[in-house]
Amino acid sequence: MSKKLAAYFSASGTTAAVARTLAEAADADLYEIKPQVPYSRADLDWMNKKSRSSVEMNDKSFRPPLADRDAHVEDYDVIFLGFPIWWYTAPTIVNTFLESYDFTGKTIILFATSGGSGPAQAAADLKPSAPGAVIRDGKLLNGRQTKDSLAAWVNSLKI
Repeated sequence: MSKKLAAYFSASGTTAAVARTLAEAADADLYEIKPQVPYSRADLDWMNKKSRSSVEMNDKSFRPPLADRDAHVEDYDVIFLGFPIWWYTAPTIVNTFLESYDFTGKTIILFATSGGSGPAQAAADLKPSAPGAVIRDGKLLNGRQTKDSLAAWVNSLKI
């Protein structure tokens, strides 16, 4: 049986709630990807072109620094990687996370939350940040997720 990690970035708490339930359903350890400087409400104002999130997402090379590097990904075979969808993809801090560790030989399964858009570009955008890993499209997990429904999804992945 593979050892699993549910790693996630959550700006408002929505993705965190899903990640906690997923970790329980998948019998996975849980790790929060935290920015060195937390995002404020103003930072997340996607309608303001000068907000922190807008500036970061307009520069795909930008890498927000992490608060820590304590994920110990070397201990895991499968990583569920969750995030909110920002501009049809993962926030750039997810790239920072991937580029901070060696994911060679790991399977990364994406999951996301979104207020409106799907993760159309996420897998393709994240692949260069984790060379040697297999990144699999996952699932958009909006709404209230139950442990049973997430366990059924995890079991369907055949990991």
